[in-house]
Amino acid sequence: MARAVRFDHYGDRDVLYIADVEVPSPSVEEVIVQVRAAGINPGEVAIRAGALEAMFPATFPSGQGSDLAGVVSAVGDAVAQFAVGDEVLGWSWQRSSHAEYVTVPAPQLIPKPAKLSWEVAGSLYVVACTAYAAVRAVGADRGDTVAVSAAAGGVGSVIVQLLRTKEATVLGIASKANHGWLSAHGAIPVAYGEGLIDRLRAAAPDGIDAFIDLFGPEYVQLAVDLGVEPDRIDTIISRAKAQEVGAKTEGSGNASTADVLSQMAELVASGRIEIPIAATYPMEEVRDAFAELEGRHTHGKIVLIP
Repeated sequence: MARAVRFDHYGDRDVLYIADVEVPSPSVEEVIVQVRAAGINPGEVAIRAGALEAMFPATFPSGQGSDLAGVVSAVGDAVAQFAVGDEVLGWSWQRSSHAEYVTVPAPQLIPKPAKLSWEVAGSLYVVACTAYAAVRAVGADRGDTVAVSAAAGGVGSVIVQLLRTKEATVLGIASKANHGWLSAHGAIPVAYGEGLIDRLRAAAPDGIDAFIDLFGPEYVQLAVDLGVEPDRIDTIISRAKAQEVGAKTEGSGNASTADVLSQMAELVASGRIEIPIAATYPMEEVRDAFAELEGRHTHGKIVLIP
């Protein structure tokens, strides 16, 4: 038997518990990974609360989690690219990575670069593929000025750094407590709150070319008010507002390939992108981990350690 996070009905984080489950066996094209680290993400909060039931209904009892890194413990008969003992990272689309063992289709895994810690590798998928998709969606390139809301969060911090690798000018919207980190990573920090539009205009007197929203619909409207063309606005959270103004809604689902994840993993392994780890929690403290995440002021990733 092995341990896994479960919930039996929608609700707040108190519905989460640790269950004993059978260690899975792989089908012919699957890999069993003994999980060493698994990141947590805001989308898991929305799914658990039932806020995304129309799009992503849960079947109870439900597991949770997509990010993972660990060691291969078994492989299916048709799997040739991995062997028992290999260190890997990747993702699950079965809401299952917050567990000691997880079944993963082989195409959803890549070899873990030796320079990546388990914590970074286990929290890479969502932030890396989301950042890649968002930057691609707005067509950001050298010489562009791009504003990013929630710029110091898990996804935001990766987007800021990915934009800088493309030599874009980045306006990072965040609390003043995170301005030092943003400045150190090549962004121009801009404090959120009343008067934000004026501060953004002052920081970019020649205009803002693109806007990536990671927080809420008010930022999509702000981008429009700043004169950003709708096809250069991307939001990963505000679908209704995006539809209203004609903005894009590209996120991890639009870039979930082994090739993209490998590219991003190499950028991190080379030191060109840093994945800040805000905190690690043993799996038994999953409720506490989500309490910290749901405070919405975390800089970097929160990771479960089975």
